[in-house]
Amino acid sequence: MMRALYTAASGMMAQQMNIDNVSNNLANYQTTGYKKSSVAFEDLLYATMQEPGTEATGGTQIGMGVRATSTDRLFTQGGLQKTGNPFHVGIEGEGFFKVNMPDGKVAYTRAGDFRYNGKTNQVTTSAGHSLGITIPSNYSNIKISPSGEVTGVSNESADGKPETLGQIKLTKFLNPSGLKAVGGNLFVETDVSGSKVEGTPGDKTAGLGALAQGHLEKSNINIVEEMISIVQAQRSFEMSQKGVSAADEMMKQSNQLVR
Repeated sequence: MMRALYTAASGMMAQQMNIDNVSNNLANYQTTGYKKSSVAFEDLLYATMQEPGTEATGGTQIGMGVRATSTDRLFTQGGLQKTGNPFHVGIEGEGFFKVNMPDGKVAYTRAGDFRYNGKTNQVTTSAGHSLGITIPSNYSNIKISPSGEVTGVSNESADGKPETLGQIKLTKFLNPSGLKAVGGNLFVETDVSGSKVEGTPGDKTAGLGALAQGHLEKSNINIVEEMISIVQAQRSFEMSQKGVSAADEMMKQSNQLVR
């Protein structure tokens, strides 16, 4: 009886994590550059009453439940939404923007909702992390090419010819699912994110995507799929809950028989 209680309870705990994960996906449906995640499950140890192969029946094994092993992030392309803001940049393809953190470390993001800081003349993320591009205050008509070249026209220029102000690069990881999410649309590399390649956007040899100025990448959440997932997780939780209730009732009946 006790085995049934723990087995059913493991199903409740696993589905609780599943519901937590799907809820987070739904909450970030409109978050720029957000990538959905899913929970991976595995069955637990088995209680072996009879070894498989010893009899024609194939043995007797009773499972001990389930557990959530990991959350896997899916880095598929989100749709690009036109904003018209010259400092908004979307990535068409693979790669991450590299930004500088206040502590001197670097982080990576797919969210290209950048802005211009007039005090420092830096292009930064919405949280103020620098992209490493400096635009003097006397420059206007800022353009960002698909290959990441940033140009502008000096207000003091006589011919109005654009000048190169910087170069945006992208970084690609062998295993992007191994990146650690730290909030703020940022990721940091880990031991399992694998080797990385930094290069010019649109470089087909490196497999890097091109940039689209005036666009933002939306989340890759399919809201219909997530709603179906949360209903399925809720039903699975309820079934495991019924398993706990049934095992508890059977224990009560057994105790009454002993008395």
